[in-house]
Amino acid sequence: MTSRPVRLGVQLRPQHTSYERIRDAAAELDALGVDVIFNWDHFFPLYGEPDGQHFESWTMLAAIAEQTTHAELGALVNCNSYRNANLQADMARTIDHISAKGGEGRFIFGTGSGWFERDYDEYGYEFGTVGGRLDALADALPIIRDRWSRLNPAPTRDIPILIGGGGEKKTLRIVAQHADIWHSFADVPTLEHKLGVLAGHGAAVGRDVGEIEISVEIRERTTKQADELHAVGATLFTLGLDGPEFDMAPVREWLSWRDGHR
Repeated sequence: MTSRPVRLGVQLRPQHTSYERIRDAAAELDALGVDVIFNWDHFFPLYGEPDGQHFESWTMLAAIAEQTTHAELGALVNCNSYRNANLQADMARTIDHISAKGGEGRFIFGTGSGWFERDYDEYGYEFGTVGGRLDALADALPIIRDRWSRLNPAPTRDIPILIGGGGEKKTLRIVAQHADIWHSFADVPTLEHKLGVLAGHGAAVGRDVGEIEISVEIRERTTKQADELHAVGATLFTLGLDGPEFDMAPVREWLSWRDGHR
């Protein structure tokens, strides 16, 4: 079991609701004491009415950064394909400053290689292949880090990089090289296996993967299952909320569970 503190992240899925409700839900989550507020980086709903209401990720994150005080925030996850790497770095640095409120920024650079083909087709991006998109992510991350080192003003802190995905050959190698947080959907046996794979990649690239925070989705899990995931190394647990109304009852329940592990 890791000594890293247990944290709760909540993803406000920006679909099938109004911006006003998203804004109010973000403020309520911040007041309740969640550790991270996430959205996602898509252009259309992922389920439900395919042409239902939906809002863009990064502009929303900037607004959430301004209206909140305590919670970290980011996309779960950004799609690397949609924006030039240097632009992503500059946008992240700007939101980092917006969120700082006189101290360190609260922005988490959550990113991935992209997968939702409709986004690509309708917004004019080349979909390509899974391998090609992962290669593009691997190429982009050093550029993003380099741009952070040259921006004026610099980021207020070393912006944490969260990488989502569980592919064992490419994704976990990118995680070993670049991630501060690794996000997956794994159950206990799968997580144990993939942590072993991640450790192998860490040894190959000279990285202690114990530095990486392990994040998992709550989904329909029980607190007992969350305890089991925590026992093998997970410490950031993420709960998804859907509109049009965002029900805070499960958030309060999982915050109580979190607080019992502190």
